[in-house]
Amino acid sequence: MEPVQKTAPFATGRLHANLPAMRRIIVVGSQGSGKTSLALKLGRKLDLPVVHLDVLYWRPGWTPSDTAGFRARVTQAIAGDAWVVDGSFSGLAFDLTIGRADILVVIDRPRWHCQWRILWRSSFDRDTTRPDLPEGCPEQFDWKLMKEAWRYDTERVPVIEAERLRYGPHVPVVRLRRDRDIQGFLDSVSLNGE
Repeated sequence: MEPVQKTAPFATGRLHANLPAMRRIIVVGSQGSGKTSLALKLGRKLDLPVVHLDVLYWRPGWTPSDTAGFRARVTQAIAGDAWVVDGSFSGLAFDLTIGRADILVVIDRPRWHCQWRILWRSSFDRDTTRPDLPEGCPEQFDWKLMKEAWRYDTERVPVIEAERLRYGPHVPVVRLRRDRDIQGFLDSVSLNGE
């Protein structure tokens, strides 16, 4: 299986010449990588609605949705011509989103960075309201989440890449590894694609 396409990170202030106008964007990455933050910033900058897949999937008390209901909610959420999707839910709904996307943004952070962010938010952001958390699903420490984040590169990335190749091989991929890559990418995008 091919690895995720390695696209050079954006330099600060430059628009990558090979990218199409971005009106349908998917942001993926491990738990704690910063995908929600980037999705929200892209949504604000490009005046696009942000679709948080966690909100569509999880029911109160962190109860999973049934697959058919979740896929129906995702299909409805991405029915428009412009959006930013926060997450992949590969194996459940990535086939729906990647086939319509203009670009896939992969946040590729070191494991320790993601682990630290998960620990930080579960310890200090417990009482904060986050747009990516469903109602009745408070921020909490979860060993399973920590394990999933630790294994993301070996367990989730191959599945995401296989689905990307199957359902959206035409979709350009941008890989962002560091804060400066993320900021450079944000600086390079514009509302009119200019």
